[in-house]
Amino acid sequence: PCRKELQAFIALCRVCHCICRIPTVIPEGFGPFRQHLVNSSWEAVKELSKLGLGSDVEVDLRTLQLPVDYREVKQAVIRIWEDLQPQLTVHVGLDAAAKTIVLEQCGKKRGYRDADIRGFRPEHGACLPDGPEVIASCVNMAAVSRRVAVEGVAVAFSRDAGRYVCDYTYYLSLHHGNGCAALIHVPPLSPWLPASLLGKALQVIIQEMLEEGRNYGTEAREDGGTETTDEQNTSTTDFLLCVSSPVTTSLIILELCSSS
Repeated sequence: PCRKELQAFIALCRVCHCICRIPTVIPEGFGPFRQHLVNSSWEAVKELSKLGLGSDVEVDLRTLQLPVDYREVKQAVIRIWEDLQPQLTVHVGLDAAAKTIVLEQCGKKRGYRDADIRGFRPEHGACLPDGPEVIASCVNMAAVSRRVAVEGVAVAFSRDAGRYVCDYTYYLSLHHGNGCAALIHVPPLSPWLPASLLGKALQVIIQEMLEEGRNYGTEAREDGGTETTDEQNTSTTDFLLCVSSPVTTSLIILELCSSS
């Protein structure tokens, strides 16, 4: 979107959050690119916006579409984190080679050599010159992938998100959000994988991500806490901040592009 549209969108989200005092869910989507005239991830996010996250999850659901453009995405991610300060972002991307839904554990700093829709490539193929090589999500993708069950489609997890605009966006979001982000890759649409099924899968997966945080918080209180490494402690604490407060939690869902 143009800068004025993004500003108007952010202003609207602020107003709705102040009035309703409920979590905000913002499915954001990218437009067509390369041969993908219909982006399955955007179609899935639109279906999710119709479904919502269930009657037990009180949210304000809003959508935003972005171009497959490194520079536009970078500006949008920064504005969203600085202005809206969400506790969790969930990015949804199209992986043209995937046969299953894939939950990505981490974002990578380097290797962005493919041009976006405007022919632009990040300088030196990197997201942030001084950033860490890899940033992991505070969400345990392996655990979530084992627990979710969606009839008609399998769910797996991965540690390599593909080095295109979706991975680039994920890394930036993990950086600005201190690990409180997730990336879900979906396959292309097909007769056996319609948008309605992908949208339902997103609903189930995100519900499980939120439930993981609630369960961990309950178990930690009952057990009086558990001994973890510094890295594990930081991740689980961040995730609890993402999901435990029914008043202040904001959930942003970013629909993205192909990883291939």
